[in-house]
Amino acid sequence: MQFIDLNAQYHALKEHIDANIARVLEHGHYIGGEEVKTLSEELARYCGTQYCLTCANGTDALTLALRCLGVGKGDAVFVPTFTFFASAETVALEGAQCIFVDVDERTFNLDAEKLDIAIRRVIEQGKYTPKCIVAVDLFGLPADYPAIRRVADRYGLPIIEDGAQGFGGSIGDKKACSFGDISTTSFFPAKPLGCYGDGGAIFTDRAEYYELMSSLAVHGKGTFKYDNVRIGYNSRLDTLQAAILLPKLDAFRRYELDARNRVAARYTQALQARYTTPLVPEGFGSSWAQYTLILDDTRQREDLQAKLREQGIPTMVYYPTPMHKQTAFGGYDFHTEDLRVAESLCGRVMSIPMHPYLSDEDADRIARALLA
Repeated sequence: MQFIDLNAQYHALKEHIDANIARVLEHGHYIGGEEVKTLSEELARYCGTQYCLTCANGTDALTLALRCLGVGKGDAVFVPTFTFFASAETVALEGAQCIFVDVDERTFNLDAEKLDIAIRRVIEQGKYTPKCIVAVDLFGLPADYPAIRRVADRYGLPIIEDGAQGFGGSIGDKKACSFGDISTTSFFPAKPLGCYGDGGAIFTDRAEYYELMSSLAVHGKGTFKYDNVRIGYNSRLDTLQAAILLPKLDAFRRYELDARNRVAARYTQALQARYTTPLVPEGFGSSWAQYTLILDDTRQREDLQAKLREQGIPTMVYYPTPMHKQTAFGGYDFHTEDLRVAESLCGRVMSIPMHPYLSDEDADRIARALLA
């Protein structure tokens, strides 16, 4: 059994993916081909934004967003401590100070009340200038953007939505990757919408942001290729990856997102009496990048993982260490007593197989193994 079965997806979409790859090999426009333009338009339409800029990976997407907002030395950027390393790594690479914020125990996402406290403390300390907020859509569920936006507006801070795991999630009628002043996503193969390598995208409604990030993504170019008006990067989505993503996006819209939700509902119905299952608040929708249980303690998790492994059922732990305890952020000491929820979750979370091609029989087998 696969934790995420990419082979099953490929075989379901093989005819269209192979035809698109062959078309690129025929026309030979491997960088900036028509498929890239089409994909950008389709992604913007799906997410409901004015602009979409594709790039080399989700980490670059965050970097371009931070550069666009002018994040640098002396700035404070507020980041959830329960997330993947890139959410914080990119901030540090710009020379800014990560201020880690705790998360809500049931949604795993940034706690808006604790965010407000952290911003006030930074202002009172006077050492750093609050610059922006990075809110992460963890495991497919959008963060509480109505609450986060109220805090952001109170202090005049822009929001970067890290939607690397959130693509396809929603709040009301709005889709993930439309909630930030700038929003980003990743097309890493294991993501809800993934390519066959690395890829990413950036979304915004502001023309000036789009134009600046478009320049930064291609060596800081100006009016043409050899007019370099700023120091930039080389961060472009290959045409082959765009060609692969187009049929995947179509399948995601037509049936894969619904299939993910059916698997999640089946898990929840079977497991909720025994375990703390994922919470999707009223009015929110998840794309179920992961299905993550909260267990009693690390010992129970280790025992369950061993039992499931014996039955050929894979599990994963996202994430075993919070950002403020990572070696790379050694010595972080800004009110770590306020980060206890994330510390507790790191010892108790466990994710089980989740993908749109998981059969009812396999989902039931996994549930039975957890209940045995």
